[in-house]
Formats: sequence, structure tokens, C-alpha cells
Amino acid sequence: MSADLFVTDCGLVTPLGRGKAAVARALFAGSEAGFAVRGDLLPGRAVEVGAVREPLAALPDELSAYDSRNNRLMRAALAEIAPAIEEATARYGRDRIAVVLGTSTSGIGDGEEAFFAYRRDGRWPQRFDYRMQETGSLADFAARSLGLTGPAYTVATACSSSAKVFASARRLIRAGLADAAVVGGADTLCRMTLNGFGSLEALSKSRCNPFSLNRDGITIGEGAAAFLLQPIPGPIRFLGVGETSDAHHATAPDPEGEGAAMAIRLALEDAGLAASEIGYVNLHGTATPLNDAMEAKAIAGLFGGSVPCSSTKAMTGHMLGAAGGCEAAFLWLTLNPDTNPESLLPPHLWDGAQDPALPALNLSAMGTRFSRAGVTAMLSNSFGFGGSNLALILGRA
Repeated sequence: MSADLFVTDCGLVTPLGRGKAAVARALFAGSEAGFAVRGDLLPGRAVEVGAVREPLAALPDELSAYDSRNNRLMRAALAEIAPAIEEATARYGRDRIAVVLGTSTSGIGDGEEAFFAYRRDGRWPQRFDYRMQETGSLADFAARSLGLTGPAYTVATACSSSAKVFASARRLIRAGLADAAVVGGADTLCRMTLNGFGSLEALSKSRCNPFSLNRDGITIGEGAAAFLLQPIPGPIRFLGVGETSDAHHATAPDPEGEGAAMAIRLALEDAGLAASEIGYVNLHGTATPLNDAMEAKAIAGLFGGSVPCSSTKAMTGHMLGAAGGCEAAFLWLTLNPDTNPESLLPPHLWDGAQDPALPALNLSAMGTRFSRAGVTAMLSNSFGFGGSNLALILGRA
């Protein structure tokens, strides 16, 4: 088996739209159309969120025990790569394709609704099944839905969950436990998440403003991404990954960004690349004071101020456990000439107020282009609570 792995197909549903073509158009245009104001998520307070507006079909009867919004969202992303998965099934066999997906909240939103109904009516809704909200539900559901019988599990490492699946799936393939893998993840809006971040005073009072002097917190979003990872040539190559666990604090990052920087260095080493060979960085960029400060230090220390970079969360909100996968998809769309014929970079949307306490970064303006002759690799950062860090490098095949 070839040691090289390729990301041969991608499906996604985000606040920017459904499907590769729609998301690419909105991404490179810097669309903010995915945001909505919701008054039902926080007591006594309306809040802006990145929301998927497309209707999501109910699951078939045989999968009704898994019929949460989270799994419906994942199913919509998987549908876009279903033909590629069927081809892989014929090539490798159903028992040789792994399913490794990431989430942080799973179907807890449906659990909340069921609990409210129980308090009101004194009984659980007929459609409610506890499996809807189990953390492991996502991969179990996806494997059953796809008819795959290889290794299947869910990664839940907060905001790095659906980025870490790339490293986990590669280990399975290298260990000979699978020949290919379906990877990605999903997370959906729910009261628990919004109230949790609200209690931490981490929510922005308006829309998130990454790396600005005026940044005041995150905007929450939802989304799903799915990929097929296999050892046959495809449009995008999986080049490298770096994982660290700095365990600085339960919720706050290491202020010096040492764990983040180490993850990036490990990814570069894994890919056999120098920092100068990275053509763009998708920043984790949550717009919280601490995250942006430490990430700016890590990026400036490794790349200087020259590498173009942006936080796409100002277009989607922070999709939590789905953020790493969806932002990996944004790299996939950016590198692929079929989805990005004009060689545009995702723009960094902010108010332009530079924070003098942060190292200056080369934040990509609307319409910034890159040279396909000179850029073959790009990096995406994902940093989770507890210092669970992952840096992912994808490149043109």
C-alpha cells in the first residue's frame, strides 16, 4: 500500500451553504449571510449565531433511534461524497473502511427539547431515544447509514475534534486496520453550549471580530464536513499533522502559545516542509482575547509576518467540534482549482483595528490571490479546551 494518503472527496454543510460549490462561492466572497439572531438559546438575551438554514431530511425508519439534528447534518454532508464511498467500498470492502468523526455536543439539542417536553407533559416524547445524544452516536450512526463495518468511533476533544480525526484515521490505515477512512464531523446549535460559553463570559456581544483590538469573544455556529481519505491519487494530498496536549488550563490556552507552536512544528516535520513552504494559514481565530493573543505569538514566531492567513469564523461562527473539519474543507476548496479557479484566499473579516499588543499578521484582504505555481501546501489550526491542539497540512496533489 502506498504511504501517501489523499483526500479524494469532500462534502459539507455550513452557515455558508450546502455543498462544495455553494460554500466555495460564499467563502471566497466573504459572505456574512449565514448569521442569524436567535432569542431562544440564552435566557433573556438574543444572540447572533452561525446557522445552517437548509432543511435537513429526517432519517429513515431503520435509523430513527439516531434521528437528531446533529446526525441529520452529518448525513447531508455524507450524501455529497456517497458515490465516492460506494466506489471505495467496491475497491476495499465494507469491513476495510473506517469511520472516524468528531463532535462536541452530539445530539444534546434534541435531548434538551425532550427534557422540556418531559417537564411539561410528564413523559418523554415518543420519538426520543437516548442514543440521539450519546457522544459516540455520530460515528455509529454514520457507519450504519453507510453500511460500513470497519472500525468506527467518535473523537470528542472539544474544538479540535473533527481535525484530530485525520490523525486517528491515518493511524488506523498505517496499522493495517483499515484501507481507507471516512472522516469529518458535525456540531449543532444548542442551549447547553451557548449557556456554557455565556457563563465563561466568552460570547461576543455582537459578531466575532478575530484579532481586532476590539475583539470581545466568540460567536457560536454549526456545521458538518465529510471526507474520504484513501491511498489513491485525488485532488488534495494529506501532507502532515501535529498533535499536542499542553494541559495548561481547563479552558484557557497557554498564553505563550507553546502548545500551539509545537503542534505546527510537528505538522511541518511530519510533512517534510519548511515554514516558508506554507502558502496560507487558516487560523483558529476564535476572537477571544486569550486565544488570538497566543495564536498570533505562535504564528509570528514560526512564520514571521509574511504568510497570508485568516480566521474564517467571522463568516461561520465557531462551529465547535465541527470547526476543524469544516476549516479543513475550506483548505480543500482553496487548494482545488475546480472549486477555486481564481486562486482566491478566504478573506479575513474584521474591523481593521490592529491590537498593538499582538504581533502583526498578514491577514488576507478580500480578493487576495495566491500563485498556484508557488503554493502547494496550506495549514489549518484547531485548538480545544484543555490544550488539545492539532495542526493539519493539506496540499495539491
